[in-house]
Amino acid sequence: MKGTITRLYTPENPSQLPSICGPQHRNLMKLEMALIDGKLEAESQGGSIKLSGSPDAVGMAEATLAAFERMLKANPSAGEDAFEGAIDQARAPAESYGSLSGLRVPIMPQTKTQASYIDKLTRPGTDLVFGVGPAGTGKTFLAVAAGAAELRKKTKERLIITRPAVEAGENLGFLPGDLEEKVEPYLRPIWDALNEVLGPDQVDRMREKKIIEVAPLAFMRGRTLKNAFVIMDEAQNATVGQTKMVLTRLGRDSRMVVTGDPGQVDLPPKTPSGLAHALKILDGVEGVGVVEFSANDVRRHALVSRIIRAYDKDAETSR
Repeated sequence: MKGTITRLYTPENPSQLPSICGPQHRNLMKLEMALIDGKLEAESQGGSIKLSGSPDAVGMAEATLAAFERMLKANPSAGEDAFEGAIDQARAPAESYGSLSGLRVPIMPQTKTQASYIDKLTRPGTDLVFGVGPAGTGKTFLAVAAGAAELRKKTKERLIITRPAVEAGENLGFLPGDLEEKVEPYLRPIWDALNEVLGPDQVDRMREKKIIEVAPLAFMRGRTLKNAFVIMDEAQNATVGQTKMVLTRLGRDSRMVVTGDPGQVDLPPKTPSGLAHALKILDGVEGVGVVEFSANDVRRHALVSRIIRAYDKDAETSR
């Protein structure tokens, strides 16, 4: 075919070739489908991957494979979802992809939106960052990782994570224990993320010393949070008053990240979401950054993205 070139991609670590190709070579099939306009063909050949197609497609394929190889170096268990992120990386300027270092393994963004998010989470002068969008996009995990990285670098003294005690219509009053014990199961994903980026032993030590604190919103009232990295998670379920209360806790040398999914509000009917209200009134305010994730940024099962798009389409037609 006219305009077709062929090149071999040889991994820096030959033992990673099976992981790069994926089970039943599914990663190579994903690559071919993503670059179908360039009529790309990718096949494992000996210790390399043979790439044939248009020059642009082959170049993009090489960039994808290199990006995924870097992901595998940081996280040997990176799978098909990470490979899809590597395709997104290859489509974006390389300089736009920074990483969060100083953790158990470097945390690299898997989409353009995640890269923009990490940039805002680490950029001086952006002291309030909103990360909004559907579940599975990494908005909470990356915020937790950024906060943990600040602790490791000693640029922040504390990591404080809070969230409202509202969850999918559950009534916490019927659960045993005090408020902190009732909310603890809902905070489990936060602790899982901290354990992943710092390690359970270090998390336990920091928790005992109050360097890391995870608590419901009710525990934030009246506090001034100085030299801290503060995360307000599931903010769509906070009222306008609760959101104002948390945002105004921000103290000197602190950064706050507010995460939430405006499409998953569990507040009582006719109760406005504080997240939507804050996004509206803080639009354009100096020092505030907003990153909006979409179904394209979901890094769970591929079906999750399609489910989200179906719900979004239904919501649009119901208006």
